[in-house]
Amino acid sequence: MKIVQILPALNSGGVERGTVEFAAELVRRGHESIVVSNGGPLVRQLEAQGSVHIAQPVHRKSPVSFGQILPLRRLLQALQPDVVHVRSRMPAWITRLALRGIPANQRPVVVSTFHGMYSVNPYSAIMAKADHIIAVSDCVRHYILDHFKVAENKLTVIQRGVDVDSFRSQRLCANWATALTQEHPQLAGKRLIMMPGRISRWKGQLLFLEAMAEIVRQNPDCHGIVVGGVEPGKDRFMDELLARRAQLGLDTHITFLGQRRDMAELYLASDLVCHMSTKPEPFGRTVTEALASGTPVVAFDRGGAAETLRACFPEGLVEPDNTHHFATAALRLLSQPVPTIEVPERFHLKAQTEATLAIYQRLVAGRKV
Repeated sequence: MKIVQILPALNSGGVERGTVEFAAELVRRGHESIVVSNGGPLVRQLEAQGSVHIAQPVHRKSPVSFGQILPLRRLLQALQPDVVHVRSRMPAWITRLALRGIPANQRPVVVSTFHGMYSVNPYSAIMAKADHIIAVSDCVRHYILDHFKVAENKLTVIQRGVDVDSFRSQRLCANWATALTQEHPQLAGKRLIMMPGRISRWKGQLLFLEAMAEIVRQNPDCHGIVVGGVEPGKDRFMDELLARRAQLGLDTHITFLGQRRDMAELYLASDLVCHMSTKPEPFGRTVTEALASGTPVVAFDRGGAAETLRACFPEGLVEPDNTHHFATAALRLLSQPVPTIEVPERFHLKAQTEATLAIYQRLVAGRKV
């Protein structure tokens, strides 16, 4: 099959990384993989793994983007894909309007993925108008059924998968560890508690600081690392985090590492990974990646992240927004031997790929009848 995925850009977020990983799996299985986006740092990896990237400015949440309808229509007519998979609202709108100008018997099937709990309005409703809809977790499925007009037989839950075997086969390189402690000597000899996620208020970094204040009072050998870039417009929040760190006396106990490309190594180097979003996340990718690495996770019992933890490591779940319970759970896990963590098949990239391809094949076969 020839499959076109369309998303705003290929930066460093979970949707983007998932798109690139899925594209690589498509190529590995003999399919033709094309990704349309405004580009970004992940384009190089995408192309190195055998997919084609076509740059098109489909990223702006603005009426200006409707200028891309005709170019996308021409592109799809030239490519003649079997499937178009839209992963965001503006690309979904552009795709739908582009396809209106193509005869019905020449159109590809359209699949959409709800990667989040989108606001309930006509703009978001476009994601529910595909030939089939994928929800990334059970909580997203319930949200779709509650707020959008979708027949249950057009909706499938496919958990976001990670390459568990790849994470499990990783080994920490002595040179990597030396380089990390040379750059950040305060980490040497410490038990590392990692908070991954871009710098944004709802990701819960303020709550992480509160929990770490309690943790280091009881175990001064612990050191928190916050891994994630500062989103555009979030510089003021970053300043607030630094001020709160100082106020709590954590300047020597918390390090902000910024955006990193060595997440696999950081998961392995960490003794514990935290997930503390202040609202339900549709799917906690960092939770699955950490567990795939064999590293315990503590997370608030809400949203898609909790679904993953409940299936893989339920002892890491704590009451939402309760930093005292969070710190208590973290200290308990740090005092115990590292557990053996099993990641069920449905959270593997292979399972995600096969389930998605089954939907594609069924839709394409139905279109040809």
